[in-house]
Amino acid sequence: MSRIGMNPIPVPSGVDVTVDGAKVTVKGPKGELSQELPEPIGIDTSEDGVIRLTRPNEERKSRALHGLARSLVNNMVVGVSEGYRRSLEINGTGYRAQAKGKGVEMSLGYSHTIQVDAPEGITFTVERPTLLHVEGIDKQLVGQVASNIRRLRPPEPYKGKGVKYADERIRRKAGKAGK
Repeated sequence: MSRIGMNPIPVPSGVDVTVDGAKVTVKGPKGELSQELPEPIGIDTSEDGVIRLTRPNEERKSRALHGLARSLVNNMVVGVSEGYRRSLEINGTGYRAQAKGKGVEMSLGYSHTIQVDAPEGITFTVERPTLLHVEGIDKQLVGQVASNIRRLRPPEPYKGKGVKYADERIRRKAGKAGK
């Protein structure tokens, strides 16, 4: 039994869920998202503001896709009602970010600055030169854009210089033992 797949999805007020065959469309105050559900999974929208996902049988594939489909629909509901945010910290002498139009320009110790443009549905907020927020309604896209920015200069284990997630802990190594 899928413990995740069996959980009902509460739909907050102001969010509209439309089901057309296997396609689920969720509209809310922050925007609209749609997702195609995997083949054997069904969806029931009841009048009491709760969504339940069903599976036709107990096969291994159906059980695996049940929890996945429930998480995808729940992420869409949360995204259009609250949105997602991923924070990145920049550590290092001279390392900084500054907003440039819809994108962000980053100085990360290279001989040139790096311009990162925001894809459709993503906004960058530079709170201070060493703190950058990636915001949007699509959880997967927010995480992917944050990961791409972190990959420009991953944190190194000796001094901790680089771009890291705000909630990430870097395991520090001792330096070379001198005489």
